[in-house]
Amino acid sequence: MTSLDERMHTTLRQDVQGMQAYAVQPSAGLIKLDAMENPFSLPPQLQRELGERLGRVAINRYPSQCVADVAARLAQYIGLPAGCKLMVGNGSDELIDLLSVACNVPGAVVLAPLPGFVMYEMSARLRGLRFVGVSLTADFQLDAEAMLAAIGQHRPAITYIAYPNNPTANLFDDAVIERVVAAVAAQQGLVVFDEAYQPFSSRSWLQRMQQHGHVLVLRTLSKFGLAGVRLGYLCGAAALIAQIDKVRPPYNVSALNAEAALFALEHSEEYAQQAAILMAERTRLQAQLAQMPDVAAYPSEANMILVRVPDSAVTFAAMKARGVLVKNVAGMHPLLHNCLRLTVGTPQENDALMAALKASL
Repeated sequence: MTSLDERMHTTLRQDVQGMQAYAVQPSAGLIKLDAMENPFSLPPQLQRELGERLGRVAINRYPSQCVADVAARLAQYIGLPAGCKLMVGNGSDELIDLLSVACNVPGAVVLAPLPGFVMYEMSARLRGLRFVGVSLTADFQLDAEAMLAAIGQHRPAITYIAYPNNPTANLFDDAVIERVVAAVAAQQGLVVFDEAYQPFSSRSWLQRMQQHGHVLVLRTLSKFGLAGVRLGYLCGAAALIAQIDKVRPPYNVSALNAEAALFALEHSEEYAQQAAILMAERTRLQAQLAQMPDVAAYPSEANMILVRVPDSAVTFAAMKARGVLVKNVAGMHPLLHNCLRLTVGTPQENDALMAALKASL
């Protein structure tokens, strides 16, 4: 063992040394349909306007008022309910981490359905909270009795419900969710609805927060079309957000990111048109996938579609060799055996996706 190895072994946390880093697939030269990004760029005129606007940002100053402006504009854009407040973060990942920091009381537990977004567990463990995962049913719905039993046993400080879920892309049954929300309330915990894919979803919990003071709604502008900007926001009762906001770093969102977000919100109609195209393409892909005998495609309320194929590893590699990069999620959870996650792209990208999938089966 070298001196550096010895130093790392002594200094770094053992659980960190045993972890797997969050994997980002190399995508150079490939049609990138693995990360649920909006595939559309801005029209040239808006690109020029954005460039000129960013050039005027006072990057010699710490961001302060611009971030407050983003929060105010977002509140107006989403129709934030009365009595509620929102805080912004460097993507929703940072807000998940800040929730772990704020709720890290002795013995605190974070609970979430599995398979689900990996950052719930990663953030909890890195911040010293215990994570409890509850498996979904075979059709990727909440297991009501298992969820309620886990809530009663572990009394979680935070219960995450991805709505729609990642990587399965579906919405959960609202009757079951109501029971979960009530059970968490009885245990004095918080429920966080992660609505990352809200631009493509038919339902939201945002307007129901007023009736449930322990419910928070987490969103991101990544799926809106600003994945490179890294800006998320957390909504909830004003008193609750005010407490969580205390652990937010003072300058966590850059002035350039804030200005880009303000620009995008001023041109929200452009992004709404893009979302409409992606939802139409999702419907088209679902219809084509339904005609393929070797593919089982699951319902989607997001800009991705989960499919099960005879051999996901072979199909993934073959599609990559044909220039199309998707996500092999089979290793994430036993329920995802032989599953691939396909991001909905532009019409041309989706044609290439389907051609590659058919040729790779």
